[in-house]
Amino acid sequence: MPSNKRLVIGQGQISGYLSIFLAVLALLGILCFHYPEKLTTPEFREIYTKDSMEALMLGGIIASFFFAALSVILSKKFKWGWPGFALSALAVILGALSVEGRDVAKSRWHFGLDWMILDLLLMVAIFVPLELFFPKNKNQTKFHEEWRTDLTYFVISHLFIQFFGIVTQKPAIIFFGWIGLDKLHIWVQSLPFVLALFLAFFTTDLFQYWAHRFFHTRVSLWRFHSIHHSTQNMDWLAGSRTHFIDIFFTRAMTFIPLYILGFSSAVFNTYIIFIAIHAVLIHANTRINFGLLKYIFTTPQYHHWHHCEDPKYYGHNFASIFPFIDMIFGTYYLPGKKWPAGTGVHEAAYPKGFVKQSIYPFTKSPFDTDLNMTETSNR
Repeated sequence: MPSNKRLVIGQGQISGYLSIFLAVLALLGILCFHYPEKLTTPEFREIYTKDSMEALMLGGIIASFFFAALSVILSKKFKWGWPGFALSALAVILGALSVEGRDVAKSRWHFGLDWMILDLLLMVAIFVPLELFFPKNKNQTKFHEEWRTDLTYFVISHLFIQFFGIVTQKPAIIFFGWIGLDKLHIWVQSLPFVLALFLAFFTTDLFQYWAHRFFHTRVSLWRFHSIHHSTQNMDWLAGSRTHFIDIFFTRAMTFIPLYILGFSSAVFNTYIIFIAIHAVLIHANTRINFGLLKYIFTTPQYHHWHHCEDPKYYGHNFASIFPFIDMIFGTYYLPGKKWPAGTGVHEAAYPKGFVKQSIYPFTKSPFDTDLNMTETSNR
């Protein structure tokens, strides 16, 4: 069982946990190789190659054994190293070093296990070192009391990527599919890449700003969005804690400008990659303030104020990418280098755990909700 104390570099715990993490990903990767029709995502299979995934599997197994050995050397005991050794050995026995990619038949449905593995690997590679070396809250451990809840949200949102993708795109297709947009698409796709990318960022952020603000000003919707605000431990996993009703509505709103304007695949893919990383960054437990960039793009400090638990600061910083959108609509708040004293919802006995939080909005009385209203802080 992980300690609730913050991990210390050089004691063998971090390397031990990394070994376990990589071995588990390797075991999941073996499943993807054996059942690609049901466990991999067609859109991502077009991006990566079977050779690259075979190489990644090999590298993951080698790295897992390496970190397990490093854990033993640093700690001078097998406490954190042996699980990594055992899981890595199991992965090798099950064929991690011999699996080969193959042609994949079409399937009507699939889980996004490959997307979950690759995104989790990338996020850990970026944000675990960032939070270890540049933490904002130096006392916060990676294994706080709700990390399993946030990881559950992360896993489910990735595994059901097909379902979430179809449902969130439907509103844009239904409401705007009948309009002839070919000429508009041609014009947008003829724009210089940088200009088209800014247009994609701005339009999606503008739509999401109002969707986000709407969730804060309607009691019936705040019950769902409060799930996202309930975390008291802001870190790279915290952004994953989002109720599925919240996901449907806010993502659907961002698909409207993307669908109407018809951006090129290069712009669309760049947007998706940027927003995937940036959405994790703004929730991260890092003290880096990014200098002048914090006035151009939203930062952890900026977004942590949006999550502030003190009611007098409610109703600020709804933009996901551009702070100037909040400036335009009077909801901007960034007090120098100051950070909020705490994050979370101003409500006692908020439910803990994925299942309880998923059903909570449907059982909560709309007249008994601590509404995080925009108006409370914009008098």
